[in-house]
Amino acid sequence: MVLLRFAAAMSLCLALGCTDRSFTPVMPEALDVGTAKTIFAATNRAELPDGSFGPERSAAYNLLELTVSIPPNHTPGNLEFGYAEPDPTTQFTLAGRHKFDQPSDFDLRLQEELSKLAPTEREVTVFVHGFNSTQTETAFRAAQLTHDIKTPGVTVIYSWPSLGSPLGYAYDGDSVLFARDGLEQLLRHLQQAGAQRIVLSAHSMGSALTMETLRQIEIKSPNWSHQNLGGVILMSPDLDLDVFRSQMNRFDKVPQPFVVFVSRKDTILNISQRIRGTHSRERLGNLASVDAISDLPIEIFDTTAFSDDAASGHFVTATSPALLSLLNRAAATRDAFERRRGPVDIAEVLPGQVLQQELVNQVSLVTFAGGNR
Repeated sequence: MVLLRFAAAMSLCLALGCTDRSFTPVMPEALDVGTAKTIFAATNRAELPDGSFGPERSAAYNLLELTVSIPPNHTPGNLEFGYAEPDPTTQFTLAGRHKFDQPSDFDLRLQEELSKLAPTEREVTVFVHGFNSTQTETAFRAAQLTHDIKTPGVTVIYSWPSLGSPLGYAYDGDSVLFARDGLEQLLRHLQQAGAQRIVLSAHSMGSALTMETLRQIEIKSPNWSHQNLGGVILMSPDLDLDVFRSQMNRFDKVPQPFVVFVSRKDTILNISQRIRGTHSRERLGNLASVDAISDLPIEIFDTTAFSDDAASGHFVTATSPALLSLLNRAAATRDAFERRRGPVDIAEVLPGQVLQQELVNQVSLVTFAGGNR
């Protein structure tokens, strides 16, 4: 259920109109009114003179600690961005940014944060953002959603060099290929740093980066993913089905659980299809039938029923109040079940009237059927 909590939390899509998103000041005084949230980060973005990290690609690999101030009036499911002149009483504000000089310093801080948690919660969740995202926006979203859903463990964002522009789709696609080695470096680093459990979660175009990275890891180190990952979550993945199958074929053992959140009403993925000239070919994140991938040992959660009450159809798991509430209730119920008698299937903890579950060959298909409940 940790996976469901985080999947509900960490989907990322940033439709911010004409706002200037290129600059966000660091305001430590924001913590006088807001709640602090620590987000660790790894990035291969180029560092700017003011210490921030922009859209350009860099051969350097940097590890950071970001402190986000969550405003006192924040309500779950909403994200009030603070940019050039943030108001910490009403907006998420960047309150701290520290770049580690040595990887060992990062490891010490990571271990310090993990040591504050109960042994069963000492896990690291790695989030890989999607298209059109700045580093600060990614940190804000990670802070907001992990705070709202009380995701256990420590959160690390992998901040790959997205242009942070709605017109940067081609640039971001090239950056996905550029960023594969950096994500592999982060995952291997976390395993060596002593993370007891690593959950890898990605949204949209970040899913393509995640799968390409896992593919190259498996070529070099067969079964590494199965042995070192506590789960993989792909949310609204912007991935061609044939490409996804070729990536999955590199796994001798698929890490479990392997969860994919989809919606047939995802308009962003419909646009992605047309950009490629393949409007008749579904993307993984908006597939209507699991037949083409039914032989894969994965779980698919169809969230289409909740699209209408979501702020964005491209990240229903994060912006549908009804779905967030449902997953939160399920998480609490599952925790109680696990304390009493061990692991529990999701069908036991989600209300039956909003859930349909079936097995199609190896795919477990879970359909949320009551978005208005």
